[in-house]
Amino acid sequence: MPKFTRRSSRIATAIALPAAVVAAGALVSTSSYAAFSDTTSNEQNSWRAGTVQLADDAAGRALFTAPNAKPGDAGTTCIAVTSTGSLASEVRLYADDATATAGLSDHLALVIEQGVGGGYGTCDGFSSQNTVFAGSLAGFVGASSSFATGLSTWSPAGGSAETRTFRITWKLSDDAPNSVQGGTASTSFVWEAQNS
Repeated sequence: MPKFTRRSSRIATAIALPAAVVAAGALVSTSSYAAFSDTTSNEQNSWRAGTVQLADDAAGRALFTAPNAKPGDAGTTCIAVTSTGSLASEVRLYADDATATAGLSDHLALVIEQGVGGGYGTCDGFSSQNTVFAGSLAGFVGASSSFATGLSTWSPAGGSAETRTFRITWKLSDDAPNSVQGGTASTSFVWEAQNS
């Protein structure tokens, strides 16, 4: 018959205590999984950014090239600008990369009309809805050089293609002074859309 010493009794107590804690934890853990449960979910949530897109039928080509203009000379052309974005937006027109010498841009009259019909290279069928700008080229370049200062044109609703045609007319004033001889003027016309 085995004999228990005081020492073996202490060891048994030291082992029994942690073993009891582990056993109790296992019992609580097992019983906690016996609770009722249920879940619900909505799957495959997804996101896609909307678009703001503009294109014109000039495809980057210059609207005007007048290498030997004299007082009284003028020109007119049209360009169709189309919005195909999915978002509602605001379209503004401004000048970019503008240069001028000898004060020529002060004596170039510029009229920009917005309407429907016509397109690059022809204004056949163009019907004006409103005048966007009327003044000198220098005035247009000075006042409208970014989206923030651009001329408001139209506000596409988004989701389907919308086109507006712009008829641009220039004229070198009849009384342009001799000082503009040999002068140059150039600018890019920029239509920019930003979602609204």
